[in-house]
Amino acid sequence: MLQIIINLDHMKKAFLFVIAIFISAAAFAQPGTDTVSYLSNHNIPKISLIQGDSSIFTNSGIPKNKPVVIIYFSPECGHCQLTAQEINNDIDNLKDAFFIWVSYFPVPEIKDFAIKYKLADYPNFKFGRDPRYAIPSFYKVKFTPFMAVYGKNGKLVQTFDQGTTPEVLGKLIKENS
Repeated sequence: MLQIIINLDHMKKAFLFVIAIFISAAAFAQPGTDTVSYLSNHNIPKISLIQGDSSIFTNSGIPKNKPVVIIYFSPECGHCQLTAQEINNDIDNLKDAFFIWVSYFPVPEIKDFAIKYKLADYPNFKFGRDPRYAIPSFYKVKFTPFMAVYGKNGKLVQTFDQGTTPEVLGKLIKENS
C-alpha cells in the first residue's frame, strides 16, 4: 500500500511538472510568429545582396515607377533552371519590369547561373546572395522558385509559392506598369 502511495506521489509530481512546462511555453511564446511578413507589409522588403562583382545591391538600386519581380531561387533547382530559360526565351515581354534574383548559394554559383541562362546580359536583371537569409524569411519561402510581383508603385501584386510562367508574369507586369 505504501508503494502505491509513493507511485501516486511521483505521478502527481510528474503531472505538475508537465503542466508547468506547458504554462511556461505559453507564457513565453511570441505573439504573431505565424504572421507572414509580406502579408502585413505590402512594400518591397529591405534588400541587401552581394553581387557577382562583390558590390552590394540594395533597394536604392531599384528603379522607381517600374514593376519589380523578386525571385528566390537555387542554382541547383531544376524548376529554377527551367524558369530562367523560359524567361530568357520570352525576354521581350518582360523588359518593362526589374528582376531581382536572390539566392543563399555562394556568389560564384549565382553568377554562373546568371551567365549560363544569359540573364546577366540584361540591365533590368540583378542577381545576388542574401547572406542574412532575409528574403526567404520575409516571404516564408518553402519552395523554389518563389516569386513576388510588385507594381510600379512598389506595392505587392501577387506571390507565387512555386513560380509561374513568363506569360503570367508578362500579364501582371503589363497590368501594373
